[in-house]
Amino acid sequence: MTSESVDPPENTSPLVDAEDAATRAVENVVNAAQDIGAFIRSQRVAAEVSVRQLAERAGVSNPYLSQIERGLRKPSADVLAQIAKGLRVSAEVLYVRAGILEERAASPVRDALLADSQISERQKQMMLEIYESFRKENGVPAAP
Repeated sequence: MTSESVDPPENTSPLVDAEDAATRAVENVVNAAQDIGAFIRSQRVAAEVSVRQLAERAGVSNPYLSQIERGLRKPSADVLAQIAKGLRVSAEVLYVRAGILEERAASPVRDALLADSQISERQKQMMLEIYESFRKENGVPAAP
């Protein structure tokens, strides 16, 4: 008579599941921080701006910006808005890259508003909200 080895049953206790979920959540935050940091660095390099110059423009410390670029820190939405202003890009672009906002389909009106450097980020958001409310009022579905 041969005895077959039987693998022990997997431990599926709620505690183990919660630990796995927590580990995955931490990994997602780290990956998002590295992604936004790398994106900010690439935008800074393309704009031919030094870390020190961008930090000054954005009103953050040089070491903090460096940590963001290396993926060691995940910036808040406010800091991302300041960095976007320093890079002269839309804050929405950084919000999408950081996972704060979901990406929306391109729209000529939306793109023109976001590209306009003569109005503030807050004004852009207000204009976009008004535009979307008009579309909704007219029965046009909101942009995804």
